[in-house]
Amino acid sequence: MNRVVGRDDLLLVTLDTLRYDVAAELAAAGRIPHLARHLPGGTWEKRHAPGSFTYASHQAMFAGFLPTPAAPGPHPRLFAARFAGSETTARRTYVFDTPDLVSGLAAAGYHTVCIGGVGFFNKQGALGDVLPGLFRESHWEPAFGVASPTSFEAQVARAEEVAARVPRDRRLFLFVNVSALHQPNWFHLPGATPEAGDSRATHAAALEYVDRHIGRLFTAMSSRRRCFAIVCSDHGTAYGDDGYTGHRLGHEAVWTVPYAHFPLEPTA
Repeated sequence: MNRVVGRDDLLLVTLDTLRYDVAAELAAAGRIPHLARHLPGGTWEKRHAPGSFTYASHQAMFAGFLPTPAAPGPHPRLFAARFAGSETTARRTYVFDTPDLVSGLAAAGYHTVCIGGVGFFNKQGALGDVLPGLFRESHWEPAFGVASPTSFEAQVARAEEVAARVPRDRRLFLFVNVSALHQPNWFHLPGATPEAGDSRATHAAALEYVDRHIGRLFTAMSSRRRCFAIVCSDHGTAYGDDGYTGHRLGHEAVWTVPYAHFPLEPTA
């Protein structure tokens, strides 16, 4: 990462609430081709989330604690704040001297941009301004939120505008919190009704919706220079698993998340 930071643009996409099992099944079935073509080996890596809901997980990720591989460690991290005694800071880890990765990248010359999705990014109250407030530039509007059936298309359009506007001699760190997977998501499955509500099937349909448009985001971010991309979930969510529904709880469906990182090579 010490070669990547300062050379490449950076993209962090959190697919909010995406379950690992659903993501893995859709990749194996060929139902998310635009994502799968970038996943190493065409598969998601199984990891454990650093938190069980959006706010906690993103606070941890912005401190350098991305989802942890679901196997015995220790596991060296891509990014880490300078911290004496850290067992997961390795020679290849990019170490920053600020309280969070966002300000650390800003100190390294990056223009930092947040395109929010769920309520913790809506800037409509003090709590909803904490995470966007880490960035030099942040965007949220109702069209990006959980209630919009076209939320991701609107977010991608804003990302395209940002990527085109930021001067090419300036490195860009773009963060996108994708709200489409989060409840309510019933409207992404043809024939589903609000009365029937959300389900594992509508969750899967929401991921297919995201896949149909994510290629535009990757194209925008690789139009400037090489881009290092991280795509993961911040936590999963339960749909009746063992009697549980939702997240902010300790269940395998919540703690286990898909993760991938990969380069996006420059496009003409």
